[in-house]
Amino acid sequence: MAYVAIKGGAKAIQESSRLLEYLRTQQGVHSRSIELDDIACQLRNLHSRILSESGLYHDDLASLALKQSLGDPLEASFTLRAYRSTRPRNVESDPQDTRQMRLTRRISAAFKDIPGGQMLGATPDYALRLLRFELVNEPSESFQASAREWLTDLPDEAEPITFPKIVEILRHRGLLPQIDSDPEPAYDITREPLIFPLPRSARLQAMARGETGGMLALAYSNMRGYGDLHPTVAELRVGYLPVSLPHPISGQPVEIGEVLMTECEMVTKFEASDQGRPQFTIGYGACFGHNETKAIAMAVLDRCLQKGMGHGPDHPAEDPEYVLLHIDGIDSMGFCNHFKMPHYVTFQAEMDTLQKTRGDSGSNG
Repeated sequence: MAYVAIKGGAKAIQESSRLLEYLRTQQGVHSRSIELDDIACQLRNLHSRILSESGLYHDDLASLALKQSLGDPLEASFTLRAYRSTRPRNVESDPQDTRQMRLTRRISAAFKDIPGGQMLGATPDYALRLLRFELVNEPSESFQASAREWLTDLPDEAEPITFPKIVEILRHRGLLPQIDSDPEPAYDITREPLIFPLPRSARLQAMARGETGGMLALAYSNMRGYGDLHPTVAELRVGYLPVSLPHPISGQPVEIGEVLMTECEMVTKFEASDQGRPQFTIGYGACFGHNETKAIAMAVLDRCLQKGMGHGPDHPAEDPEYVLLHIDGIDSMGFCNHFKMPHYVTFQAEMDTLQKTRGDSGSNG
């Protein structure tokens, strides 16, 4: 592919950046700058997408990237990935146990009664999608009143914050395969290139920071007929996962904080197991932040890719190369937007070829 270098234009580029900044601040005489905490709280779901798709868990930086990009999630994730690439890696954590999540939401579509009960938590799933016009001129006092009302209604006795997993019950009954007690070392897609075939750890990493809309589209293609998965949500969890790192002197794990995450374990059609008895199959999805759609789509695609790796892909969503090379929003955006760059040489060559084919003579006119 041929390109042409362009000289000059520095002044135009500077003015373009100035205009973009003006668009971001043009109402500054009438309103204040939006604070980073405002973005993290009031644009919570969008903020969660940036945490996941950038692959960097940092509340303030995610808010800053969103503010800088004028709310464009792809640009914000791109900026955060670029920043992350400049930072040193001082330590690596061991695998974290999601059974220790401090849960804020937990539901199962497979069973009505589950140990600890269903926990609806914060969700719009059961609300009418009607515009709340009272939010147009929402006074700050309403924020304080809402917080006071919620804190006043909290029960005196604390509820349990961790619960057993549904899939562990199925495993105990022999209905799901047991977890590999000696797994292979995790593949690091940020340090190793995607060379197919990839292990499951690499596939899960790629999907964990995949673009939500792209993953949903591919998973939906399987749901509606380009595949035969027929999944059921065994458990969907949202909560705060404690993160431990080895102590620099003792080497013992020390809890350093927690991250908000969403986890989905999807039970799918049964098939013959290594022991010869049929068992359910399972798909897994997990991502930073509160993003249930992405976690469910990821669990569906995980199972699709397992099927494709085992028996050969019959549908697009079962082809690892097709899925993993098309769900990364940053890569997709970069290639899509590169068409805006100068392609004068290639287009001129195509014009010359077309004119020769047509038998035209003379200039481009």
